[in-house]
Amino acid sequence: MELAALIRNLHPKRIVGDETIPVTGIQSDSRKVEGGFLFVAVRGVTADGHHFIESAIEKGAMAIVCERIPDQHHSDVVWVEVEDSALALGILLDAWYDHPSARLKLVGVTGTNGKTTIATLLYKLFREAGYKAGLISTVCNYINDETFPATHTTPDPITLHALIAQMADAGCEYAFMEVSSHAIDQRRISGLLFAGGIFTNLTRDHLDYHQTVSNYLKAKKKFFDDLPASAFAITNVDDKSGLVMLQNTVARRYTYSLQTLADFKGKILESHFEGTEMTINEREVNVHFVGRFNAYNLLAVYGAAFLLGQDAYETLVILSRLRPVSGRFETFHSPSGYTAIVDYAHSPDALTNVLNGIQEVMNGNGRIITVVGAGGNRDKGKRPLMAQEACRLSDQVILTSDNPRFEEPDDIIRDMMAGLNKSDLERTLCITDRAQAIKTATLLAQKGDVILIAGKGHEDYQDVKGVKHHFDDREIVRNIFATQS
Repeated sequence: MELAALIRNLHPKRIVGDETIPVTGIQSDSRKVEGGFLFVAVRGVTADGHHFIESAIEKGAMAIVCERIPDQHHSDVVWVEVEDSALALGILLDAWYDHPSARLKLVGVTGTNGKTTIATLLYKLFREAGYKAGLISTVCNYINDETFPATHTTPDPITLHALIAQMADAGCEYAFMEVSSHAIDQRRISGLLFAGGIFTNLTRDHLDYHQTVSNYLKAKKKFFDDLPASAFAITNVDDKSGLVMLQNTVARRYTYSLQTLADFKGKILESHFEGTEMTINEREVNVHFVGRFNAYNLLAVYGAAFLLGQDAYETLVILSRLRPVSGRFETFHSPSGYTAIVDYAHSPDALTNVLNGIQEVMNGNGRIITVVGAGGNRDKGKRPLMAQEACRLSDQVILTSDNPRFEEPDDIIRDMMAGLNKSDLERTLCITDRAQAIKTATLLAQKGDVILIAGKGHEDYQDVKGVKHHFDDREIVRNIFATQS
């Protein structure tokens, strides 16, 4: 493709060189540059692409997009100076792939909790309804029924645009994706045209990156601020940040709620571990999901489907057939008469939501034993809060290792214990080995009890000192239950 066509929508500050040269590829990683490529120098979190311009040229880059053209520069290379090269990268990729997000209806889901469930259920709902659809999520990426491994909640821009282009080329009419606060802040979603955006909730998370809750909120809000007038924006009005998301958007505004008047209103009638009986816009439906947090997720899914033109009744019929996402309130019944639940909850609020969901079903019958840890090299401030919530809503707590990364697991556990009082400590065990912690919980459990194993959900590894060792909470539970048969 000719460089001039690629940069048409960039509004560059300055161009030095021949814009008519052909470009054979786009890259922001100098190590992946090949002959004839356009290299985009992006200022990242840990590295500045401007420092690798020379390396990119040595590998054959024929054009450079950057935020400042060097005073001494190669005359045989075309230079394009822009205000923000991270933003420019998305616009360039959109042009390179022939505007893929405009060739389908792309819906983004953002918020602290619920992103994976909502995006995945929308994908499943539209596939069940007979549409070709794609999914970009924490667990796995899909193009129709073909799977592609996921490494991040929201991929890097080059991977992301390529995925959406593959979806459009495969005939997908819809695509649903999780949109992380990191991706918004780092402009990983720039260049994409969204048909809709969904906000779930906002509680403390990722403060190791954003530093303050205010910055975290602003990152989420920017997603809605940037939506076009042609899109819809649907928010959880019961969350204190819900209406904030809609303050400056030009998109069409909609709300969902379990507590007040809203465009999409729900009410829980009855809960049990096999599912929930609820109403959505005064129509009764039985679903295979448990807890208020999942009722909110289903309202968001219903609302988005309705706004995308789906029949209300048919949508409820399909919702009644769908099952929970892997590692999200995934339930296992022991031959000994107790229940184990594996969930991805890894923030104080997510843990509270899941434990409240369990309590709603148990209604005071049986005990709750919670196995929980906290990730290393992440927001340390939430560690004592997670331990506090686990103790407040459980009868017995076992603190253990999660993904320690480059921290010592025992140090993380000590950080969690710092939030506990004497009474809490009397009901808390510390077992660093996660497999042993889960096994201990099963030995403590009696008929009618529930074990919550929180934090890792669908993950099948433990990240220790930069190495991912195979570890799956669900596999551990199944193996233990097999010995009880």
